[in-house]
Amino acid sequence: MDKANTSSQRPAVSPATRWYAASVFPGKESIAEWHLQRQGFHSFVPRYEKTTRHARRLETRSAAYFPGYMFVALDVTLQRWRSVNGTLGVRSLVMQRDRPLPVPSGLVERFIALTGKDGLLDFRGGLAAGASVKIVSGPFAEMIGRLDRLDPAGRARVLVAIMNGEVPVDLDARDLVAIA
Repeated sequence: MDKANTSSQRPAVSPATRWYAASVFPGKESIAEWHLQRQGFHSFVPRYEKTTRHARRLETRSAAYFPGYMFVALDVTLQRWRSVNGTLGVRSLVMQRDRPLPVPSGLVERFIALTGKDGLLDFRGGLAAGASVKIVSGPFAEMIGRLDRLDPAGRARVLVAIMNGEVPVDLDARDLVAIA
């Protein structure tokens, strides 16, 4: 299954088509996405590069930004949306009474706009020198620091507070997310 699925492009939509959230089984986002695409539905799973540590090894892989959830474009008046609930990997659409609950307009479109050619979210637009950032990937994952500089090639220097001082760390800007 292709992790950078082509279904993330904006589908040809009718005026009544909206994006809906679907709850999926843990770690089954790719399977659900593939089966929905086979049924003719357009889906989108925002992904980022996640680094995990295990047994003194670092492993970097693509992971869902919202684990256990994905988005499906539907026109509930024309499409058989109930079949989404029976799709392999999908638990159910997020519902309000007996109808699927649409996500706020523009939310999924914004995530699609922030998705790079590699299929991963790219939040670099909010990075500026002096900003507080969270490192999301690499050996310093989950640490908070202050962005010292950002060059046009995508390299960043972050000052990370370690042992009562700030230690400069050079990273790829894709490994950073601006925080408030």
